[in-house]
Amino acid sequence: MFSTVKRNGGFRARTLLAPLCAALTMSTVVLAGCGGPADRPQAGKGTAAAAARAGEARELTDAERITVERGEEILVARCMRERGFRYWPGPVAGLADRQGHGYVLTDVAWAKRYGYGRELEERARRARLEDRNTAYTERLNRRDLARYNKALDGTLEKDPLKVELPRGGTVWMPRDGCRARAMAELYGDLPTWFRVKKTVQSLTALYAPDILADPRFKRAVGAWSACMRKAGHPYATPREIREQRPRITRGMSPEEARATEVRLAVAEATCANRTPLARTARSLEKRLREEKLRPYRDDIATFQRMSLTALSRARALEADAATP
Repeated sequence: MFSTVKRNGGFRARTLLAPLCAALTMSTVVLAGCGGPADRPQAGKGTAAAAARAGEARELTDAERITVERGEEILVARCMRERGFRYWPGPVAGLADRQGHGYVLTDVAWAKRYGYGRELEERARRARLEDRNTAYTERLNRRDLARYNKALDGTLEKDPLKVELPRGGTVWMPRDGCRARAMAELYGDLPTWFRVKKTVQSLTALYAPDILADPRFKRAVGAWSACMRKAGHPYATPREIREQRPRITRGMSPEEARATEVRLAVAEATCANRTPLARTARSLEKRLREEKLRPYRDDIATFQRMSLTALSRARALEADAATP
């Protein structure tokens, strides 16, 4: 999907967003890999369609988001075939890929298996290289490639969708490509979906800085740092680890680098839970979300209801695809 962003007084940049980056969540942004099912939104009773019809609103689970993203890819493939091109549903991020991206790791089991995600990064890199769509487009001549890209992503010249972001800036999206058509079929109302999606997607910026600046959070980070020093890892903040990660493993074999990162990640997650850091982050985020996001409750609820509608339709698509 093409998305064009213009910041107030800034410059315009257009980026191609890959399916792997399509996951949307309103869950915690400070804690990474928050652990077991109790920490994640759970499916309610009844079907997603029934919940949406009843006006219920809840966040999708990670597994449900995967289903929706796969459904979108199925619809894109159908649309591209109708427009005369081959298209294979692209890979979507798995459950493990959706963890480990916040400020601090808290899931010790995830850290023991993946460290800082080196294995997952390599798997995603291979998936991009092995994507049949890439090989297909490389065989197209220049004229057909231009037609392919227009069919897939549309153009911004034909009445694009436009959203003003809460913190300033504007986002545009074409409405005439197969990606836009797939979203319209899944969510039912493309302009509304694009507006609430982009709004919800940008809301973490309204409260995350306040968490990091809170004195209680800073004290908790200090306790975490003391715990890390005792474990033999002298880092002031989790962010420092991420900044120094390339240097930490420089010159190591892949096996050595992975083992080193796993030890460090396990220590980070262990100290996050052993000190007040994890519970302080959860408490502050809960309070600040309630305070800062109050003006956007309707958008959030609409986003969640439309996501449930898309989930129901995506499940039907998967069932159809599985039928011989």
